[in-house]
Amino acid sequence: MSVWDDVVGQEPAVAVLARAALAARRGTGGMTHAWLLTGPPGSGRSNAARAFAAALVCEDGSEVGCGRCPGCRTGLAGSHGDVTVFSTEHMQIRREDVEPLIATAQRRPSVARWRVIVVEDADRLNPTSGNVLLKTVEEPPPQTVWVLCAPGVDDVLPTLRSRSRHVPLRVPPADAVAELLVRRDGVDPVMAAFAARAAQSHVGLARRLARDEGARIRRREVLRLPQRLRGVGDAVVAAGELVEVAAEEAGASTSERDAAEKAALLRALGADGSATVPPAVRGQVRQLEEDQKRRARRHQTDVLDRALVDLLGLLRDVLVVQLGAPVDLVNSDMTADVRAMAEQSTPEDVLRRADAVQLARERLAQNVAPLLAVEALALQLRSPRRPSAR
Repeated sequence: MSVWDDVVGQEPAVAVLARAALAARRGTGGMTHAWLLTGPPGSGRSNAARAFAAALVCEDGSEVGCGRCPGCRTGLAGSHGDVTVFSTEHMQIRREDVEPLIATAQRRPSVARWRVIVVEDADRLNPTSGNVLLKTVEEPPPQTVWVLCAPGVDDVLPTLRSRSRHVPLRVPPADAVAELLVRRDGVDPVMAAFAARAAQSHVGLARRLARDEGARIRRREVLRLPQRLRGVGDAVVAAGELVEVAAEEAGASTSERDAAEKAALLRALGADGSATVPPAVRGQVRQLEEDQKRRARRHQTDVLDRALVDLLGLLRDVLVVQLGAPVDLVNSDMTADVRAMAEQSTPEDVLRRADAVQLARERLAQNVAPLLAVEALALQLRSPRRPSAR
């Protein structure tokens, strides 16, 4: 057993981090105070960062990152007193988000040798919050370690990445993700193999597909979208349905949490027994509700982006069939549909559609109204018209 057990398919990165944790234990050098873990979505950046944090606060005297001691267990869970894991549900990490982290970084560790601060989605740092953080990352207290996570090096402010040691992660093999689902979550091996392949080795999405039948149904409906778009009317209707489903899923996943947060705030302000919100606390409640709306919008965007990634996987399969490439299909359960699409289009058609999907993803990331972005995409996904035979 080890803290690295769930960091699948990342042997080179694990080797670097494990050596650094061992060097930190021995005080022999090879350890730095700022790290940048990068990798595509689903590569396990957060898992790797938590495992590294756990290894640094491991209490075992003979093995660093044993996975059994209280330090390792609480470090992995993010509940260790000297491990802080920060993530945001806003589109950007704000200055007011960073300032408490800086204050935490200045404190000496309470029980471990190191205080570790993990910043997930460090690519969401804006110039203001990034510059506020820079001073502490540049000159941290002797026993503080920063671990920043981002999709790529270029997604992080140049001043921060130049002061961090970079560890790249890769897309893990699908069979490694499937093995993790079987071992950790008890998923049936056949279902685990399907989920890992369909999620294109994204660990979190694979787990969701394996455990949620509704997610599998919604994914299949998305993948059938290009085949049922014949005219402008079909495209507009389908776009509206997709955005509505994403909004419903976002609302369902956040409504219970929103209610709990509001109840906790009112209780903390001594207003939980009131029939109406007292004027004195309305401002704080309004701010919470605005934050919750932003979180719901981000979640809706994330749901739509996952659907678009699935479409890119389908178009990739169509191109594989058209070119006769000797590689496995991502959507092997839809082989008949993939072959039908390959026969009804050309490689140029497929690449045009793939470009349209990628453009829609970029528009969503730039806060374009979801319905407009998806409608424009649906129009581009319509089946190509072929000249009639004479």
